Amino acid sequence: MDRAARAGFVARGVIYLLVGLLALQVAFQDTGNQADRGGALRQLSGQPFGAFLLWALGAGLAGMAVWRLSEAWFGASGPGGHKAPTRALSAARSAFYAFVAYSVLRFAAGDGSSGSSDRRSQDVTAQALGLPGGRWIVGVAAAGVVGAGVWIAVRAARRTYHEDLRWGAMTRNARRLVDGTGVPGGIARGVVFATAGVFAFQAARDFDPDEAKGMDDTLRTFADSPAGPWLLAAIALGLALFGAFSFAVARWRRT
Repeated sequence: MDRAARAGFVARGVIYLLVGLLALQVAFQDTGNQADRGGALRQLSGQPFGAFLLWALGAGLAGMAVWRLSEAWFGASGPGGHKAPTRALSAARSAFYAFVAYSVLRFAAGDGSSGSSDRRSQDVTAQALGLPGGRWIVGVAAAGVVGAGVWIAVRAARRTYHEDLRWGAMTRNARRLVDGTGVPGGIARGVVFATAGVFAFQAARDFDPDEAKGMDDTLRTFADSPAGPWLLAAIALGLALFGAFSFAVARWRRT
């Protein structure tokens, strides 16, 4: 489980690092690449040994899903790790990473269905809106995404991740590296989540699935703000830093 967790954090770091770099390209020179997981996978597949890297990435994310599942079943490390809310959160994370691992492995197998996160978000929203009480379902889900984004950003700003790391085993420079990547990286990640949730809420309010946005369209909206491409560049840099933070977590996380 320890190795599975660390492999998962490395895989997560690769994806966020690539998404951040793609978003930087969109900010100043839109090359038509998607700044989301699908775009990251296509970039990775074009590299030497791309197929091997994709399979390794999928295996790492699957390891993360299994580790989170073990936390849900046996309890997580640290204080409160055996409490029901902590286990429920681990179960939700396991399901999320299992889905991501599945999509990556399908892409590695040549399915190519990773597609646009924007199209997937709109399709899922349309299906949910078509259910009885669909507006409420999408609205509650959107509120959950906004809440998750705020929670992620606040935890990063408060450096709560210190509780999960072997802080005493780290050098002063290592601690500076972790905080220098974890704080801005986590805040940027939280902002993206919360913004995507706001768009989902608008889709529920207006009963229009086209207003839902995936990561690519969410990131592009930052470039349309009064700050222009510089805001998108700041968010993109933050996502890349979160990727680097994930590599540090793979090294010093208590599992």
